[in-house]
Amino acid sequence: MNPVMVSIGSIEIKWYSVCILLGVGFGYYIFQKEAKKYHYKSDFTFNLFFWSIVAAFIGARIYYVIFNWSLYQDDPFSIFKIWEGGLAIHGGLIFGFLAMALYCKKYHVRLFKIVDMATISVLLGQAIGRWGNFFNSEAHGYEVALSELQKLHLPTFIIEGMYIQGHYYHPTFFYESMWCLLGIILLIIIRHYKYLKVGQLTCVYLMWYSFGRFFIESMRTDSLMIGAFKVAQMISIVLFIIGLLVFMILSRKGKFEDLYREENHEEIKF
Repeated sequence: MNPVMVSIGSIEIKWYSVCILLGVGFGYYIFQKEAKKYHYKSDFTFNLFFWSIVAAFIGARIYYVIFNWSLYQDDPFSIFKIWEGGLAIHGGLIFGFLAMALYCKKYHVRLFKIVDMATISVLLGQAIGRWGNFFNSEAHGYEVALSELQKLHLPTFIIEGMYIQGHYYHPTFFYESMWCLLGIILLIIIRHYKYLKVGQLTCVYLMWYSFGRFFIESMRTDSLMIGAFKVAQMISIVLFIIGLLVFMILSRKGKFEDLYREENHEEIKF
């Protein structure tokens, strides 16, 4: 695949960057719509989203560079070339969450209600952003026969895009993107459950994404590693367990206690 969407003189606009920006844009739109339902001020949610995205990009890059330091130690300037790829989702999630936590603490806003509202936006951003890997011919799985890909009834352009340097590979980027889209449908359904507790939507997100990522990661050939173990799989196990335990703890609250669908009564002052 050609990673360049368009060239204007010496300036190149790459598909990777476009996919990420589209993910951020659509994610923000959905987040704002949900926030308005609970009467959060648009200035607050815009600033929160902006700083969380900035932190997420920084964290995603730092996370990736740490586990691939050998690629950058001789050319530290290349660390800033994020348009060439090299963003780790788990790093983005961690730093983005920390930015949200700090911003919510500053304005005395309940963190997990905000995080709950952001879950669908995050999954959508992940689903769209993964297509940047497709155009960069990265984040694919192990080598596979053409006939095996055809049995999966994949679109022809994906199969052709997975023909890299004379071999076909599993389109793990596509598997993860579809998993995220299914997760969005699940979260939308769960979000309408009238007895849903604050924080439980976040727990479902953690369990759903981590479960799928664990198995998809087992197919990838470019995983970040610690010794013989894949970092993403280890993180997925931890996040799944956290999501499950917190979900169970929240379920012990009273039936009408701490409901997600309750109106927001927090006064936010700038």
